[in-house]
Amino acid sequence: MSSKIYANAKAALEGVLFDGMTIMAGGFGLSGNPEHLIPAIKDSGVKNLTIISNNCGADGQGLWVLMNNGQIKKMISSYVGENKLFEKLYLDGTLELELNPQGTLAERCRAGGAGIPAFFTKTGVGTVVADGKPTQVFDGETYVMERWLRADLSIVKAWKADPEGNLVYRKTARNFNPVMATAGKVTIVEVEQLVEAGQLEPDNVHTPGIYVDRIIVGTNYVKPIERMTVRKKETV
Repeated sequence: MSSKIYANAKAALEGVLFDGMTIMAGGFGLSGNPEHLIPAIKDSGVKNLTIISNNCGADGQGLWVLMNNGQIKKMISSYVGENKLFEKLYLDGTLELELNPQGTLAERCRAGGAGIPAFFTKTGVGTVVADGKPTQVFDGETYVMERWLRADLSIVKAWKADPEGNLVYRKTARNFNPVMATAGKVTIVEVEQLVEAGQLEPDNVHTPGIYVDRIIVGTNYVKPIERMTVRKKETV
């Protein structure tokens, strides 16, 4: 059996990228972003991408670098936020946007990984979110049908992995990463620590290795925070 471990992000992405592909990218804001895989995708020059991610990074960081480089054709997201470039490109018609309620986006990704092609939710009923989508009444309440999301590639950031690709995420960085790891035709993971087989407690594994195709060990993680808020120290 060939190893899932690759030397770096460029090597892990080799033979996977192509123009017009769909990529799922884990992260919430900048927490849990694949800090090494995103710049490697930028350097590849692949274009006309559809990106499925909660947001598109922040000014100068994360997926923003792909958007700024003109590589993204469409975003499937839940939050535009304070990303001025995202806002500008959408408003001038350069960027396509499929905006989702956040929970719906997460469930669409989970459904893609679970083999569930559609599901019904109350979220968005009676709003533009439901425009053009089938609705159905259950127990006297109207629900809107949402389709699964799947991708040609999922890029994921985890805390620890073993050689088989069993993954553990750390705190907030868990966010969208586990559901997206299951919904890609190819899933590439970057981790902070690679441990030996048997060192991960089975009950603590968040993503089983069966979903993971390639692994890289990242170094020098910045883990930026978009907006740092701290409380002033109280004086006695």
